[in-house]
Amino acid sequence: MSLYEEGHTIAGWTGVAVATVGSAVAGAGVCASSVPTLVGGLVLVAVSALVTWALHLTGWGKPPGIRPRSQWSMRVRDEQARYGHPGCLGCRMAGRGRTAVAVVPQGVRAEPAPVPAAE
Repeated sequence: MSLYEEGHTIAGWTGVAVATVGSAVAGAGVCASSVPTLVGGLVLVAVSALVTWALHLTGWGKPPGIRPRSQWSMRVRDEQARYGHPGCLGCRMAGRGRTAVAVVPQGVRAEPAPVPAAE
């Protein structure tokens, strides 16, 4: 069994289920030539991304990469989600896991570093 277990989470499966229903509704809208049904299906597909993101941020989605065996089960909530996962786009979009930014006091000017001559 793989150490990665990508996508085996409550957030992943819920997002796929909502996106599948949205795709089916959009497909029915195309077949029936119904613009409101098509738009409703596309809205459901967009909502699936938001639902998946919200569940990931609450700990029901796991970070990308290798996880310990104790974190493989879908029933295990990720307690590190509130601090952000390194390299996770969803966490960065939510403002989690960002590194500290250096604050330069007013009046201080940064001087350019000398560049060594190329040989």
